[in-house]
Amino acid sequence: MGHLKLHIPGPVEVSEKTFRAFCQPMVGHRSQSYKDLVAKIQPQLQQLLATRRLVYLATSSAWGVMEGAIRNLVAKKVLNCMCGAFSDKWCDVARRCGKDAEALQVDWGSPIRAEAVDQKLATGQFDALTLIHNETSTGVMSPLAEIAALKKKYPDVMFIVDAVSSMTAVPIKFDELGIDVLLAGTQKAFALPPGFAVFTCSAAALARAATIRDRGYYFDFLEFQKNAEQNMTPSTPSIAHTYALSSKLDEFFAEGLEQRFARHRRTNQMTRDWAAKHGFTLFPETGSESLTLCCVNNGAKAGGRVVEVPKLQQLTKEQGFLIDGGYGKIKGKTFRISNMGDETEATMNQLLSALDQAMGQL
Repeated sequence: MGHLKLHIPGPVEVSEKTFRAFCQPMVGHRSQSYKDLVAKIQPQLQQLLATRRLVYLATSSAWGVMEGAIRNLVAKKVLNCMCGAFSDKWCDVARRCGKDAEALQVDWGSPIRAEAVDQKLATGQFDALTLIHNETSTGVMSPLAEIAALKKKYPDVMFIVDAVSSMTAVPIKFDELGIDVLLAGTQKAFALPPGFAVFTCSAAALARAATIRDRGYYFDFLEFQKNAEQNMTPSTPSIAHTYALSSKLDEFFAEGLEQRFARHRRTNQMTRDWAAKHGFTLFPETGSESLTLCCVNNGAKAGGRVVEVPKLQQLTKEQGFLIDGGYGKIKGKTFRISNMGDETEATMNQLLSALDQAMGQL
């Protein structure tokens, strides 16, 4: 079997153009050539995230920066907002870093709600919280703006937000939101290979980090800031990723950010319509559905059609497409279809036609 086109929640399909950008000749990572490349990227990233803060480049998965945020910013206790496999994991990571951590746990399929966060923060126990904006295991997108609005009420609490599967697909205005850390890996909506992350920090986050003695080195936020001021990175970066990110950012702005966001809304709606046509419901609570993937209910909740997910996956594979069979405790009881990255109405129609044919064989 040849290449399977990826419609899983990450890594997503990477274009030939992006791979070509990846293969440009190496330069020294302390050379003027690399500094010029970062200098070109920096204002594009700032525009993408609607921020005047410097945006940092990290050679790691997003989890590196997620753990780094815990080590840099938690002095007292962290509140981990948990609504799925990945947000649940952040509590375990915090504890492994030796931090006092408490879970704000909601049922899978439900979003994190600002009222619940407010109630926890009102206790005064916490100096940081973690939130995953778009939980890929459940296909739930929590109301970031409503939760971020609490920052005005709790200015001393560091708001750390993972936007791994939403950044570049939906508008996220860092300065306007007033949060402290915003991060993403490149293997999802950026449509780049895995192994690279981008993030930005508030001035308050850097001030907090300066008070933490054991924040480490590789993910020391102060080192990132110091180096970013010189268009560099603290450690040797993936130069190939930097080239590819530059190419991708050019694509974003050639298309237009608003047009890119609208395209993701359209392709996501196409997937929702396909699910409804075949008698499926979606796993998330109504109104909390992701815009970059659909987590299709297959018996995890009452109502809607139930099929043999491994067989659906296999029949779809035979036509050259890979979809996801569900994650963690809802594996098989759900399946997931991604529309993030470079997908268009035309490419989604190809996938949905293949899924139609597969459904006809079940």
